[in-house]
Amino acid sequence: MHTLDTNFREALTGERAEYCSLRYVDERHEVLRVRQGVPEPATTWRDTGAMVTVVRDGALGYAAGSDLTAGGLRHAVRRAGEWADRVAGRCVVDFSAIAWPHAVGEYRGPEHEAWSSLSLRAKFDLLRQQCQRLKTDERIVDWEASLWRTESQTLLLTNGGGRVEQRTTYLVPFLRATASAAGDTQTRTLGGRGRGRQGGLEVLDDVGFADAAPQIAAEALELLAAPNCPSGTMDVLLAPDQMILQIHESIGHPLELDRILGDERNYAGTSFVTLDMIGTYRYGSELLNVLYDPTRPEEFATFGFDDDGLAAERAYLIRGGVLRRALGGLASQMRAGVAGVANSRACSWNRPPIDRMANLNLQPGTSKLDDMIAAIDRGVYMKTNCSWSIDDSRNKFQFGCEWGRRIAGGRLAGVVKKPNYRGVSATFWRSLSMVGDETTVEVLGTPNCGKGEPNQCVRTGHASPACVFGGVDVFGGSD
Repeated sequence: MHTLDTNFREALTGERAEYCSLRYVDERHEVLRVRQGVPEPATTWRDTGAMVTVVRDGALGYAAGSDLTAGGLRHAVRRAGEWADRVAGRCVVDFSAIAWPHAVGEYRGPEHEAWSSLSLRAKFDLLRQQCQRLKTDERIVDWEASLWRTESQTLLLTNGGGRVEQRTTYLVPFLRATASAAGDTQTRTLGGRGRGRQGGLEVLDDVGFADAAPQIAAEALELLAAPNCPSGTMDVLLAPDQMILQIHESIGHPLELDRILGDERNYAGTSFVTLDMIGTYRYGSELLNVLYDPTRPEEFATFGFDDDGLAAERAYLIRGGVLRRALGGLASQMRAGVAGVANSRACSWNRPPIDRMANLNLQPGTSKLDDMIAAIDRGVYMKTNCSWSIDDSRNKFQFGCEWGRRIAGGRLAGVVKKPNYRGVSATFWRSLSMVGDETTVEVLGTPNCGKGEPNQCVRTGHASPACVFGGVDVFGGSD
């Protein structure tokens, strides 16, 4: 790492830059999978390189490469400067007016039980054991267990003496059982791929990996005999592993400042949110409190500094149901003239940072799960997202879940398959009538949030309790 410091300083010699940064990224991945009891070849890959950013004369340019020698970095600095010169006078924001940070600090993510503490054979034995526990019946026709581990090291250097080093490890455990009979096929999983967290092998205990397989298999078989979800207007009780998708798609993405400003319109749409809504717009009921929190150690997208070097801080985006702040880094804040958060992030060394949600958490309320069920006369309890569709302004949506259970007269009734619901973001959150207490909260996340041109997939975290929404349009798989 210290060689990079020296090479970067040498590369800056004689170059004109009001601000210059080097962002180095080194990520190592390992995926282990056992499917139908058969271990698949272990997959490993490593991605290493650096991006140089130059600001001068109101413009910004960048260049990236994997040659980290002084000569390679000097070439990147020159190329970034050339791009800044080409766009000078044509930028939507005066990049020279931004107070770019020159932060000094570090972040170390948790890893209480090292990945290396188990041999490769022992890890495969663990996955084989879980596979055996998934295959409980001849009607289970496909089943798998897998682990995806990532080790990330980043270094941000600036020409003003900034130096931020961050090291994190991530683990995504996964279980799946697919059952089939009489022409019907049903799948249950360990929360989709939503159980990702920062940390080491302790994550497996935290998410209940060792105990989940029998229930997953049983629920897949149960769905084969279940009727389709009923249709109509009714209450829905959403489990945390469905709430994360609801938060992600209809709060996270609509509140990204660059999307509000129109930057995503060619790829994934804009947003129904406008700048004049910030501070006054009633996004949801008074029970809706959404916190941007990149400081929770075990959560998937926790960090100490964003990729522009801005220190991570907790901030309410929605409080008491009212929109307070959007998700925008330094450049977007300058461009929009509103406050944002430290969320300028890139997926790798060869992509520029853009506005991304990180840990977006719905704060718990006071309701027990049993009390939420008891309060529903007619409704459906839904778990685990399996499909999603949302319009190009992140407003109208339609989501489907793996598993559902009817609620009748305040009691849980029969299991139903293919539970779906739809709504409009601008009104759906206002129907939030009960928010689960801390005992219903789960810390979840996804490794594959896509955005940007060219595409960037990043990790996002979402902690949420179970929640009740009233008067929702619910429908089954045959409708």
